[in-house]
Amino acid sequence: MKWLGPAAVGMIAGLSATSAQAQDVSAGERLFKRYCGVCHIAEKDSTRRLQGPNLFGLIGRKAGTIEGFRYSEANKNSGIVWSAEALDPYLADPREVIKGTTMAFVGVKKADERKAIIEYLEAQK
Repeated sequence: MKWLGPAAVGMIAGLSATSAQAQDVSAGERLFKRYCGVCHIAEKDSTRRLQGPNLFGLIGRKAGTIEGFRYSEANKNSGIVWSAEALDPYLADPREVIKGTTMAFVGVKKADERKAIIEYLEAQK
């Protein structure tokens, strides 16, 4: 086998990492649809109305701030700015993180599934 220089090895590693990230986002999208898709979408400029708000651009957004959506007082006053670190415990048990939320969801128990959903949501910007 021919020797590959450091640049070629780096390129291959980069392609492999990009492919793995794309697979994680794809898995996250499937999990998002399964767990969250009954009530939420994550689509840019979508006007579709569901039970929950559109989660496109969620990362970096303050909880309870989408215009025209009726949030619980608990959600509006939570002070949460959505990040991977804030989403993980919330996705595990929303009612524990925001006591008084009206979201009727028991949570995603598997850490790897929460991670994939978060990676999908991070890509929706």
